Amino acid sequence: MTLNRETHLISVSDDVVRIRQIARAWCVELKFSLVDQTKFVTAASELARNTLEHGGGGRMSAEIVENGARRGLKLVFQDNGPGISDLELALKDGYTTGGGMGLGLSGSKRLVNEFDIKSEPGQGTTVTIVRWK
Repeated sequence: MTLNRETHLISVSDDVVRIRQIARAWCVELKFSLVDQTKFVTAASELARNTLEHGGGGRMSAEIVENGARRGLKLVFQDNGPGISDLELALKDGYTTGGGMGLGLSGSKRLVNEFDIKSEPGQGTTVTIVRWK
């Protein structure tokens, strides 16, 4: 496997679809189960959409990670948007600033093995997710 690290811009709605396709291709390459593929691709899609809609666009980087005998896929979504002033509130089910269902961040967190978010008002947001095989 040769995915050291690749980065993709997220600047238009078609990029959300492209991010889904990239995530799915790497999940297949890593031989994730169909259920794990679906969970990870759904999380990637939600985070790509958040990067576009709330962060004004940004980028996603992907890389294969290893921990002993385990291999996984790590995606990092970064934007330079307005940031999130209250992360605890943003991670609550049902909280939304965009008119959606308010499950994007909280739902994504439940779909992956590792989830980390860093954000400060005016400094943008970085969300890192990992799914292990």
